[in-house]
Amino acid sequence: MSSESEELILVDRDDKEIGHLSKARCHDGDGVLHRAFSLFLFNEAGELLLQQRSDRKRLWPGFWSNSCCSHPRRGESMETATKRRLADELNIETTLEHVYRFCYTAEFGEAGSENELCHVYLGRVTGEAQPNDSEIAGIRYVSRGTLDEELSRYPERFTPWFKQEWRELAGNYREQLARYCDTE
Repeated sequence: MSSESEELILVDRDDKEIGHLSKARCHDGDGVLHRAFSLFLFNEAGELLLQQRSDRKRLWPGFWSNSCCSHPRRGESMETATKRRLADELNIETTLEHVYRFCYTAEFGEAGSENELCHVYLGRVTGEAQPNDSEIAGIRYVSRGTLDEELSRYPERFTPWFKQEWRELAGNYREQLARYCDTE
C-alpha cells in the first residue's frame, strides 16, 4: 500500500524528471512539484465511480474524489503505476485513455500541500470494484447530472484536484468524456 517513505518522481513544469524525494517530504509545507495521476472510471451506464478517501489519509481525509489517484514511484512508468494503484485500491484492471496533464497546488492547512504535475486518464469499469478499506472509506457511482449538482451545492465535500479536473474535462475535453458518459 501507499507509504509516506516511498520515493516519488520530482519533475519540472514540462514533466522532465529532475530527482526523487519521499512522499512525506513532497507533501510537507508548500509541497515539492512531483508527478501524479488521476483516473476517472465509468460504468456501462456512464456513471462515474467516486471514492471517499480514507480517514487515515494525511491530506483531504474523508473527502470525495475521482476514482483513483496516486503517484508513480521512483523508476516506475505511468502505465505500471496506474495498474498498480487500480489493483491496490479497487482490485480492478482496465484500459486507460490519457487525456491531458496540468500543474496544480492545494494547501490542506498545517497537514501539508499538494504540488503536482498530474496526468488525467479516462477508463471504463467492467467488473465489480472492491475497495481497499485502508485507502478508501467508500465508493459510489454517480450520473453526470447528480455530480454537477453535488459539486455546485456541496463543493467543500470534494478534493480540490477533482473539482478542477472535472471542470476541465467537461469544458475542454467534452469529446473524450462523451465516449464514457453523457456530456449534456
